[in-house]
Amino acid sequence: MPEAFTFEILRNYLLVGAALMSLGMVGFLARRNLIVMFLSAEMMLQGTALTLVGFGRYHGNWTGQVFTIVMLTVAALESTVPSFALNVKLSGPL
Repeated sequence: MPEAFTFEILRNYLLVGAALMSLGMVGFLARRNLIVMFLSAEMMLQGTALTLVGFGRYHGNWTGQVFTIVMLTVAALESTVPSFALNVKLSGPL
């Protein structure tokens, strides 16, 4: 039988999510390297995703998990489309 998802467990999810968000924000604002800035933005997204999953599990619905999947899909496309456009630009017309 699964253990009940209590407020103490939710607090742990929120603390880790806030730590990821804070570290990502510090990395994004403190560095000038574009790759580190992208990695920091991804860390902020992971913190937000963890928070959404924690709240969804605490309230007993799938909204947090579904929104997290959509958010991570958009983030993956966000990094794929510019690299494809750069590849097309460098290789010439189709």
